Amino acid sequence: MIVGRVIGSLISTRKSNNLVGSKFAIVEPLNVMHSGTNERVVAVDIIGAGIGEMVLVATGSAARIGCGQESAPIDAAIVGIVDDENDLQ
Repeated sequence: MIVGRVIGSLISTRKSNNLVGSKFAIVEPLNVMHSGTNERVVAVDIIGAGIGEMVLVATGSAARIGCGQESAPIDAAIVGIVDDENDLQ
């Protein structure tokens, strides 16, 4: 699971039929919470997070299961919005 901030949205008019109706967000992982590269992630947003919000992102098969779309080509999904960011700073 990744903790990051939504920094933008992404629109795709042509995509897999399994992704039609999905909202996409660009998430930048927090440096302190992510061990590895600090690359931005495009995630399916099933929660309705807004730009600037701190979110929880599931990756891999957990992302597909969290979206209820096991057969969709989803590698990352926003599955929660962080209520209190004070402990993450």
